[in-house]
Amino acid sequence: MSEILINCDDLNATLQQAGRIIVDCRYDLEDGERGHRDYLSAHIPGAVYADLHDDLSGPPLTDCGRHPLPSPDVQNALFRRLGINHDSGVVVYDDMFGAFAGRLWWMLRYMGHPNVMLLNGGWRHWLESGYPVQGGEQKNVPGDFTGLPRQEWLVTLDHVRDVPLLIDSRDPARYRGESEPLDRVAGHIPGARNHFWKNNLQGNGLFRPAADIRASFEQLLAGTPAGEAAFYCGSGVTACHNLVAAAHAGLSLPRLYAGSWSEWCADPDRPVATGVE
Repeated sequence: MSEILINCDDLNATLQQAGRIIVDCRYDLEDGERGHRDYLSAHIPGAVYADLHDDLSGPPLTDCGRHPLPSPDVQNALFRRLGINHDSGVVVYDDMFGAFAGRLWWMLRYMGHPNVMLLNGGWRHWLESGYPVQGGEQKNVPGDFTGLPRQEWLVTLDHVRDVPLLIDSRDPARYRGESEPLDRVAGHIPGARNHFWKNNLQGNGLFRPAADIRASFEQLLAGTPAGEAAFYCGSGVTACHNLVAAAHAGLSLPRLYAGSWSEWCADPDRPVATGVE
């Protein structure tokens, strides 16, 4: 397993490892309270909880999408509250195979934390493996991590058109403009290609082998260096799954347009494309 991902067997074997911080990121877009309710019912022993809306999003600063990226100060305060130190080994998970936990993985990397892994298969594979769970609210001793943002990893609205290659992480029907359940306009940013985040997964919900993902990404990038491409989605969340996948594949980390489609399409004067490019 790569240093980007950790499997359930290895996590179970190191649950008591000194400095291990586990963060549960379960969330439901249709029921914002469900993730925390499910966490309180049962979670991986020792895990603390981070909510997509309340913790992994914040008041608009760099973007005005549906889930704005919190300011660096707010991110650092969150990490310390979760118990994260500079030398912590952090593991993040959810019950959507990384769709939400990938956001926290990226935030920690963006703020300079060197040791964060996504649980491959997440909560569902943990349960299927028969490993222990516990209920109730877990609180860690506050940590001391304070990081600085790697601003070159982030694309803001004013610079979207300067990116050599934009890649849309939403499902193909939304990308093509055939359906749009969340935003006011259907379609995609002109010139963007499509790589649905679920294509990083095997049928069982585990990540595809690194070599397979690398081959897919190299075809998608078509010569553009990975570090110069930027991924977006509806609100800057599931795009992070593609960034995890790129890192798992051994590629340089692409950039993130955190405002994503929800920010782009909010202005009726911005161009919209449909179909396949």
